[in-house]
This record gives sequence, structure tokens and C-alpha cells, in this order.
Amino acid sequence: MKTTGAICWEPGKGKGWSVEEIEIDEPRHDEVLVKLAASGLCHSDDHIDAGHYPDDLKPVVGGHEGAGIVLKVGSSVSTLVPGDHVVLTFVPSCGRCESCVSGRSRLCDLGAITFDGVEISDGTQRIHARGQGLGTMCLLGTFSPYVVVHEASAVKIRDDVPLDKAALVGCGVTTGWHSAVTAGQVGAGETVVVVGLGGVGMNSVQGARMAGARRVVAVDLVPWKVELARRFGATHTATSIQEAETVVRDLTWGKMAEKVILTVGVLHGDLLEPAMKLLGKGGSLIETAVADIHQTEVTLDLFSLNVYEKKIIGTLYGSANARTAIPQLLDYYMSGELKLDELVTRTYSLEQINEAYQDMRDGKLIRGVVVYDLDAPDPEGTWTAQDQVPQLASRT
Repeated sequence: MKTTGAICWEPGKGKGWSVEEIEIDEPRHDEVLVKLAASGLCHSDDHIDAGHYPDDLKPVVGGHEGAGIVLKVGSSVSTLVPGDHVVLTFVPSCGRCESCVSGRSRLCDLGAITFDGVEISDGTQRIHARGQGLGTMCLLGTFSPYVVVHEASAVKIRDDVPLDKAALVGCGVTTGWHSAVTAGQVGAGETVVVVGLGGVGMNSVQGARMAGARRVVAVDLVPWKVELARRFGATHTATSIQEAETVVRDLTWGKMAEKVILTVGVLHGDLLEPAMKLLGKGGSLIETAVADIHQTEVTLDLFSLNVYEKKIIGTLYGSANARTAIPQLLDYYMSGELKLDELVTRTYSLEQINEAYQDMRDGKLIRGVVVYDLDAPDPEGTWTAQDQVPQLASRT
């Protein structure tokens, strides 16, 4: 199948994304072909272009926040059939490795090949362009209207959820919400500080609110994001960590916060100690943000870490398990408890992807979304979505 895709030909060089023709192979025995309605524009894909990941990355089709409709399934696929609505998860789960069977599927052994650029099934590639095979971001590659993914990377969802909003739950929403609720174990009456209000941080605000936090202090350098955070449940705001320290001290009579969640765009080692100062005795710092893979130096008051029994908790995916977390969050959305429509600052065509990432870097977005034409005939002329439930609409 010939279609288009956004390719980072030189990871780490900062040259952006090239939108051009690609060819996608048929799904193998344990894979599915999915036609996407939308792809979220997550900061993690920009890390590829910026060089924050391993130095030896090969050319890759980006994107890892996608939702759509299954077109074809391989002969061994047992959990999906054509017509199923799915959200793609950026960490596959095999259901058999030690991590999966112990309830930590976000640490599935299959994650070891996330950056290898080859498919789970057989170690080969499904996408080709300019006469060579291409990798896919997180084994997905949602910067294309069609993807071939392993069954382990697709989560079936209810058919009445707008797919352009469901795409957001593949990464940012789940990561942020569960950083508060699961990794952070936020409890009723607690004071929580969220540092960084992008597509992940804003959902940490929502998660903390829904978990019963009494005070949620939202922190970001961009004033309009700080104000918007109140719509997602923030009770107080600050435009710097230093300002937040004063706010939290006044609110708690010096006790400080029980939880701090770090969701900045790129984590640097000198940010940990200012964040730790926001915590009171026994408090926990939830470290969600991605750091440059070469970042190894951290500034930290080790004495306070010890004598005040503070904790630093690293988390992937907010420590959620996608197969239960994604349907649950979409249920919250459909019942009006979780805000997804309000997260989308702007939608883009795939051809506008470099503009979109510049907008993100300039602090103009909470979440940008690439929207595809779900009703367009596929390149082989065998399928359209015209008879499906309308997908590109808000819950209301």
C-alpha cells in the first residue's frame, strides 16, 4: 500500500520531518492494519529530531499517539477483527513476560526493541521509502494515515468514542493522569504540585483533582498555560518553581506538598533539587519527564533526602497498564469527568507537522493533533468509513 508519512531521516540533527510517499507492507500473521483518524503530536517524537535518544537511531516514521479502525488482521490475531476501534499504545504488552504477569505491562520485555526500528513479529521492517526500510516510533509510526502494528500494540475501545480524542490517550493523557493517580498515589486532602503544563502535565493536574487532592498547584513558565490549568482542576498557580515554593509554603503553613510531579518538556539534572524543596516530610517526587539520554549529573540535597524520608519515583506511562487504563480513561471522558476536547489547542494536516512542532517548542500548544480523513477511500479502494459512527466530533 502506498501512502504518505512523516520521516526523520537524520535523527539528532534537528532537521525536522520530511512528508513523502511511503510503502507499507501487508500485516503479518500476528499484526493488524489500522486506518487512523488522528495522531497526537507528543514531545517524545521531537526528542528524536533533537537527539535526546540513543545516538545510533536509524531513519524513522514518527508518531506514537494514534487511534483508528482495524482494516485487516493477520491469521494469528485473536483479540481484534476488522472494524474494531483501537487506540495504539506506545509500549506493547505480550502478556507473558515477568513484567506483564506481575502487573507491570508498561515494562514488557518487548519494549527492549522500541528504538530498534524493526517489528516484533520477525525483526524486519514494514515501511519503505527511497528504496530502504524505515523504523517506526515506538513500533507504531502514527505520522501516517495507515499503520501496521503488532496485536500487542493495539487496545480495543468502545465504538462511540470520538477517535480524534481517543488518540490522545495512547500516551500523554494516560501518562499524566496515572503519574498522579498510580505512580504518585495521590490521596484525598493532599497538596500536589505539577511542574510543566503540556499534554502530560495538564493531565497530571486532572488526575490529582480526580484523586481528591485538596490543593493542586500548577507551574509553568508560560502564563496562558498556567491560567488554563484552572479549567483542568488547578486550585493555585505559579510561573516558576521559586514562586511555587512560596505559594506552597503559605498554603500549607510550612508543611509543604505531599507530591510533586515533574512533567517538563526536557528534564535537566539541576531541576530535581528545586522540585524536592517543594516537598514536605515523607513527600514523593514523581519523575515523569524525559531527559536527554546523556544526562547523568543531578543536583540533589542528599542530607534532606535522608533525614526527611523524601522519595524520588521514576515512572514510565505513569506506571499504568494500558489495556485497562485506556478504556477506563475513555469511560471517564464519555461521562464528562475527564477533559479531552479542551486539551487540543490546534489541529494540523500531516504536511504541517514541522510548523506544529515549532508551535510546541514556542509554548503555543497544550496538545497539537494531526487529523486524517477517515472517510477517504484507502489506496486500494477497498474500504471507507462512511457507514461508521461519526468520529471527528466532541463528546457533546
